[in-house]
Amino acid sequence: MEQKETDDTRGGIQVIARAASILRALETHSAGMSLGEIAKIVDLPRSTVQRIVDALGAEGLVVSSGSGVRLGPAILALAASTKFEIADLIRDDLQQLCTDTGETVDLSIYDGDKVVFIDHLPGSHRLRAVSAIGVSFPLHCCAPGKAVLAALGQQDLDRLRRKLKLAQMTEHTITDWDDLDKEIDSVRREGIAYDREEHSVGICAVATTIVSPLGQLLSISMPIPTPRFKNKEQDFKALLLEKTAVVRQKMRRL
Repeated sequence: MEQKETDDTRGGIQVIARAASILRALETHSAGMSLGEIAKIVDLPRSTVQRIVDALGAEGLVVSSGSGVRLGPAILALAASTKFEIADLIRDDLQQLCTDTGETVDLSIYDGDKVVFIDHLPGSHRLRAVSAIGVSFPLHCCAPGKAVLAALGQQDLDRLRRKLKLAQMTEHTITDWDDLDKEIDSVRREGIAYDREEHSVGICAVATTIVSPLGQLLSISMPIPTPRFKNKEQDFKALLLEKTAVVRQKMRRL
């Protein structure tokens, strides 16, 4: 009897682990994924994925439609009920970075084919970059977007390569995927992303990524008027990397 209970327990734990891996796979695919695509990412047979998706669907944790499987309303409600606000948790760190540099500091979140700004701390200079909470930027032409691209896996990048239009925002915008791939490789090597007047003329930026305890991919960025950026680029880079390391350590403790 005891052996049977042990086997049942192990089987239940395995199912929970597999369900969790499927939910994590769906997290960055808000438009939905096919069962086959999910199976490849989680390395499970399609039939197993089907059974787990059916069970998750019965609880409202996922929904299935013509566009595929995506996270359902029940899991979104669970996330909201935690009352966990990443912006509140790290605002003191972002404010310190803002104070130390005198520059604007933004926090944005990855959302499909864009980043959306969720916190904004304006710099102290009279001439400064101004952002706004709720505004979204394309991934390919801004520092937080490129930082996010560098943090994604190859399958997610391949998916974006098929759907993301590299619209030209300025004469400096990267509009070719081969060139963008080289930029992504550079971000991965250096641990920091740059925007050199690629989104807005007169504004450059640096950015890094962090992952929240809920698994959200976010970016800390500093948009800076071009003249000050060119004069103190290495200082901005060092300060942002230092503060990002502090924030990441805080995330690991949660």
